[in-house]
Amino acid sequence: MSDASDEWAASSAATEPVRQIRDENPSRYADLTRDQLATLVPELLLIGQLIDRSGMAWCIAAFGREEMLQIAIEEWAAASPIYTRRMQRALGYAPDVPGQGDVVTVFKGLQLDIGAPPQFMDFRYTVHDPWHGEFRLDHCGALMDVEPMGEDYVRGMCHDIEDPTFDATAIATNPHAQVRPIHRPPRTPADRHPHCAWTVTIDPAHPEPEPVPALAVNELSRAARLELAPIDPADEGLADYRGPLLSDVDFGAFSHSALVRIADEVCLQMHLLDRAFALAVAERVETGDELVRLRRKQLVGIAGLGAERLARALDLPHDTAGALRTLWLHPLLNPAAYVPASGGAGSITVAPGPADEDGAWISLCGPHWPDALRAIAGAVSPHLDARVTEAPGAGWRVEVVAGEVRPEAEEVAVTRFSTGASFAFEPRRSIPITPV
Repeated sequence: MSDASDEWAASSAATEPVRQIRDENPSRYADLTRDQLATLVPELLLIGQLIDRSGMAWCIAAFGREEMLQIAIEEWAAASPIYTRRMQRALGYAPDVPGQGDVVTVFKGLQLDIGAPPQFMDFRYTVHDPWHGEFRLDHCGALMDVEPMGEDYVRGMCHDIEDPTFDATAIATNPHAQVRPIHRPPRTPADRHPHCAWTVTIDPAHPEPEPVPALAVNELSRAARLELAPIDPADEGLADYRGPLLSDVDFGAFSHSALVRIADEVCLQMHLLDRAFALAVAERVETGDELVRLRRKQLVGIAGLGAERLARALDLPHDTAGALRTLWLHPLLNPAAYVPASGGAGSITVAPGPADEDGAWISLCGPHWPDALRAIAGAVSPHLDARVTEAPGAGWRVEVVAGEVRPEAEEVAVTRFSTGASFAFEPRRSIPITPV
């Protein structure tokens, strides 16, 4: 590790489990309706996928394309095994014997993974038996983003990154799972559909891959160990994802309680991914200041674009109240058990908590650096800005104020390069998938 890496990892490692104080930190998503939550969850999944569109451009500028690829590999491989198992436990489809899940378990995890947001990454699944399956991507939004950049970038994503990171996700379910390509880009012919196709095979003869070292570090984080309120099985609607694999997850079929938990888990996925990103970047910088600079550029981009998508999806007003509401629901401030905050008359007060101890996004923000909060306000309306001041005791307070039109931050404009910026979800039928 570099000195910057040692310093950052040591300062943000958890020393004890983190438990939600439910009376003080209920989910901020709990006061949304069930319909609003069913709209919110796929939005959060897509926002999580766009984190790389925000961060990797700055890594290319700082380190070059080859190092950017390695950062992406280490980032996803150090995060996805943790959050895949968290979602399995939350929704009741974890293997009866840890580490002995089947291909259906693998596929369910992909459907609830920020690396594979529904429709934008349009996975179609085939199950042959518990140990053999296939998936194809009828549409790959990530491919649409990188194809204009040239074949080297396509090969880097679809070969160099996907080979180790698909396996890293699958082995969270079973260490003997292997994901292998049937075909993949660069596309020949140029309009080939589906965009790619892969097999998933679980065989005890497959050797267990070696995890990236950062995974063990990330597993000690407070985000990895955070305990959230269980889903209420008496709530109307589905409380879990037991049973058959579905062609498309019908989020509207889940109960209000289940959707709240899913939303909180998806936000934790983002924090775990960002933490893994920070660990990978820390290995490649000379100073802590350089690490902070790159992390802040990533945060501003995803803060602004994420806010724009959330406000649009939930039809929030383009005024100060709408901007505060957007901030309240933004992954930057969620889940509530991770980022303690309170809402007052026209402001939000953020208190120190587990996210600060992890060195998470919120630890970058405050009166000394309000840029991410300003990007959220400006995404709701270019007339809006964020004013951040110290709070009595500890923490800080953010208000949204109206004023002159402000230009969009460069970091948000860079992230807007992704087709995910304007992607629109469509209604889908949810059909059980049976072995063929």
